[in-house]
Order: sequence, then structure tokens, then C-alpha cells
Amino acid sequence: MDAAAPTRDLRIRIATIADAEKLVQLINAAFIVERVAFDGDRLDLQAVRSLMRDGSFLIAEISDLRDPAECVYLEPRCQRCYLGLLSVTPLLQGKGLARPLAEAAEDYARNAGCQALDLRIISPRTQALLPLYKHLGYTETGTLPFPTDVTTKVPCHYVLMTKTLA
Repeated sequence: MDAAAPTRDLRIRIATIADAEKLVQLINAAFIVERVAFDGDRLDLQAVRSLMRDGSFLIAEISDLRDPAECVYLEPRCQRCYLGLLSVTPLLQGKGLARPLAEAAEDYARNAGCQALDLRIISPRTQALLPLYKHLGYTETGTLPFPTDVTTKVPCHYVLMTKTLA
């Protein structure tokens, strides 16, 4: 695979329950950077299956790779759609894969009748993630405190962002 042009053979599809274990592996690998704030894995197989009941994962596959290259979770909520768990396999992070998947997520939300996409990022990751999401057309809309039952290693809050769909 040509690492400089990984989008050349990119195929995006809706994940099925058969993809659940690979989603767990991909998400946990991509979210290892959040261990600055949390210990342990981001989610488990039960959590992925539960999310699949409420929404959908889009998976991006590259023909030269055996496992999914990236994924994102989408959950339509009336006229808005929640976007979460955007995950790119660590080997391919920073290679431009986020944009095609983000565009597919927007199409998914529009087809579900949504007028906006909403997401949240954790405050310790704002330096890395705010520029990415702003580049993709999202704007900051506020903050939200962490649930009191979530144990963090450093002070954390959510930064909320949204993108209006045309």
C-alpha cells in the first residue's frame, strides 16, 4: 500500500454485527492516546453491540489492509445526528483519511433527515482534535462537565462542536 495516498482504494460501508470485534480493536487502538485522561480500553464488545442497536458505524476499508482502516459512530437524534468514536488505525493517522469518512458521515446524516452533526471531544485532547474538526467545518458550541461517576486522571470536561449540513 502506498502510505502517501491511502484514500485511493478506500471503500466505506455500514458495519454489520460481524464487524463488532474488529471495531473494538480499531477503536481501542485509536483511543490509546486518551490514556492521558483515562485508564483502560475505550470500550468492549458489549458496548459496540449496544451502540449498533441505537445507531450505525461506518467502516472505511483499504484493499491492501486486512482490518478496517477507520470507523465512525453515527446516531440520528431527530433532526440532529451524534458523531462519535472517529477512529483511524494508528499506522494511518495523519494521512488524510478523516475527510472521506467525515463526508460519508455527513451523507449518512442527511439521508437520515438530519440537519446537523454534533460531537464532543475531551478537553485534554483539544490541542490535537480542535484543529481537525474545525478544518472539517465544525464550530465550538460550548462545554459540558464530565459525569461524576467517570474517574479521570486529570481534570476533564467535554468540548461540544457542531456542523450544520447544507
